[in-house]
Amino acid sequence: MTRLSYERRMLLLALAAGLPAVIVGLALLWTGDYTDKVQWTLTVLVLSAWLGFAYALEGRVVRPLQTLSNLLSALREGDYSFRARSPRRDDALGEVMGEANALADTLRQQRLGAVEATALLRKVMEEIDVAVFTFDGQERLRFLNRAGERLLAQPTERLLGLSARELGLGSFLQDAPARSVQLNLPGGAGRWEVRRSTFREGGMPHHLLVLSDVSRALREEERQAWQRLVRVLGHEVNNSLAPVKSIAGILENLLARAPRPADWEEDMRRGLRVVESRAEALSRFLEGYARLARLPSPRLQPVDAADCIRRVVGLETRLQVSLEPGPELTLSADLDQLEQLLINLVRNAADAALETGGGASVRWRKNGAYLEILVEDDGPGLPSTTNLFVPFFTTKPGGSGIGLVLSRQIAEAHGGTLTLENRDLGQGCVAQLRLPIRPA
Repeated sequence: MTRLSYERRMLLLALAAGLPAVIVGLALLWTGDYTDKVQWTLTVLVLSAWLGFAYALEGRVVRPLQTLSNLLSALREGDYSFRARSPRRDDALGEVMGEANALADTLRQQRLGAVEATALLRKVMEEIDVAVFTFDGQERLRFLNRAGERLLAQPTERLLGLSARELGLGSFLQDAPARSVQLNLPGGAGRWEVRRSTFREGGMPHHLLVLSDVSRALREEERQAWQRLVRVLGHEVNNSLAPVKSIAGILENLLARAPRPADWEEDMRRGLRVVESRAEALSRFLEGYARLARLPSPRLQPVDAADCIRRVVGLETRLQVSLEPGPELTLSADLDQLEQLLINLVRNAADAALETGGGASVRWRKNGAYLEILVEDDGPGLPSTTNLFVPFFTTKPGGSGIGLVLSRQIAEAHGGTLTLENRDLGQGCVAQLRLPIRPA
């Protein structure tokens, strides 16, 4: 059975609403004492009025709905220029039309913002010096930026739709999400950092592949490291060779004199001792650099953190180091390297405390997935923390300047951090060592 449309149902309801009155009126008209002309004239007039008002009511109900339907259809198609009009805003129909117009304005603003954001994103993607590729579920290329074009040395039109394997990038979609590899592609060769992630578009999984060239950054860091190394080595070597050269010249003049002075042998011995002293100092300096370069990778094993800390504190005999108890924890660390690190920190704190006659303390605590060890002292504090971790920089007379550098290398090799700063309350400084309880 065919269902009636909404318009026909509204028309039938309007006709049904007036039908009882029409029947009663026509019955009274035709049973009354009226001439045929009057009866037919009034009958036509009543029926015409009845049908006219019924169709008018249908139009008043259906046309606003058609207008609203056209407006919603335009919104669905992305056309936000249509607006619905209603003569009144204080009735139900006016409220509906007003809300529809407000919805159109909101969607228009949102679409404008989305278009502008997308344009900005595309502009940024085009200008950044990082190759970006997106692949669909079948690993076919769907998007790449200008850096990707340069890397593959082909225009976008020829690359879109090709598979990752055809582009030489297939292995990156299967391996680890982030890694550093050596690449040799048509548009570039060198060391690249590869990052992979997934996202969904249209309900389907896609792959995002980002390749950034780290060769230039590595070369720049290497150049700066060599410059710093040469500068430090040159400074220390010159400091040792300058007095050696001067004393060698003096001794040569002494041997060339005739007759030689009576105490020339003592002068020779004194000069040679100075040469020996500077040679030993230069040897210690180079040995310190070798220690920094030869630090082995940590051999991880279970370590009782509390027992290790108590044992290291007990090695300091020059003053009584206060030890505050903390939680019993087991680390995965290299015991020898960890002890060396803690010995350096406790010794530095004791040296600072002895300068002012103050004390030193060690405490530890658990902070999330990390163990925090705090070594505090009541010493004079640090005038500056800028160069603390620069190799061979020291504020202590006779210091080697490699203790803190070596300690930070050990901490970072274990996935932790080491910081040294002045205390907020009182004089002195605090060294904070953070180590992961479980290795990454």
